Amino acid sequence: ERFRAHGLPVPWFRSLPIDATVAEAVASDVQFPCVVKPLSMAASRGVMRADSPDGLDRALRRLRDLLRRDDVRALRDPLNDTLLVEGYIAGREVAVEGVVTDGQLQTLAVFNKPDPLEGPFFEETIYVTPSRLPEEIQGAVAAATARAVHALGLHEGPIHAELRINEKGPMVIELAARSIGGLCSRVLRFGVGIRLEDLILRHALGRTIESLEREDRPAGVMMIPILRAGRLQQVHGLQRARKVPGVEDVTITIPLGQEVIPLPEGNKYLGFIFAREKTPEAVESALREAHSGLSFDIEP
Repeated sequence: ERFRAHGLPVPWFRSLPIDATVAEAVASDVQFPCVVKPLSMAASRGVMRADSPDGLDRALRRLRDLLRRDDVRALRDPLNDTLLVEGYIAGREVAVEGVVTDGQLQTLAVFNKPDPLEGPFFEETIYVTPSRLPEEIQGAVAAATARAVHALGLHEGPIHAELRINEKGPMVIELAARSIGGLCSRVLRFGVGIRLEDLILRHALGRTIESLEREDRPAGVMMIPILRAGRLQQVHGLQRARKVPGVEDVTITIPLGQEVIPLPEGNKYLGFIFAREKTPEAVESALREAHSGLSFDIEP
C-alpha cells in the first residue's frame, strides 16, 4: 500500500482472512498466476504460486495449516490472521544490500540470483555479487530501491530488498529494515576487509566508516536447500566440497539428528557454501561444483 501510494509499480494484491475459501478469493477478482503469502514469516516460508483455482485452493489450505501449527500459533502474531494474494511477477530476481543515512540510500551490493525462482515454491539458493546486469539496469534497481526506502519512511540503518526485473523494469517485491539473513553476510567485505556487521555497528554509533565500497573480488553464497523432510543423520562430501577451487568454506548449520523440513513449511537451510573467484561466473561455478559433491542422509 505504501509503494502504491508513492507511485511505485506493484502487482495487484488482495488481503484475505485466514479462513478464506477459494470461491471468496476468486470473487475478490484474483487472477492467475498468483502468489499466496503469509504476512509474518521469513525465508520464503509459506510462499506458494497458484496457476488455477484448484492450485489456489491447495495453496490456501496448505498455508492455513501452516499458520495453525503450534509453533506458529505460540507467537500470537495478529498478522497470522490474514494472508496476502498478489499477482505473480515474471522475470529475473536480484537482492540489494544497502545502508540508509539521513534518509538517503547507499547501495552496498547488488546480488544476482542465477537460479530461476518461478515456483511453486520460492526457495533461494545462490547469491553472487557483483551483479552481471548492465550498468543501466543496476542503476534502475538502485533507484527503485531508494524510492521504496522513501515510501516506507526509513531514515537510518541497514536495508535488504528483493526485486524482480522484466521488460517493464525493476519492481520491488519487498524491503526490510535489516541486513541480509543467515550467514550470507560473510560474502561482503568493504574497504580494507571490514565486515558488514562492523559497518552497520559503526554507522549506528556515528563513527567514521573508511569506505562503503565493496572489495573488488567477486563473491557468492549458496544456501543449501532441504530437499525432503526427515531427520538429518549424516553429511557426506564436506572435505571434497571445501577443496573446490574458489570455495572458502562449507558450513552445515543444522546439527545431526535434528528434524529438517523443506519449503513451504520449513524456514531453515541445511547450511551455506561460500566462494570467491576472479569472475562472477567462476564464483557461481565453484558453488555449484561444491554442492554437487555433497550428499545428505535424511531418514523419514
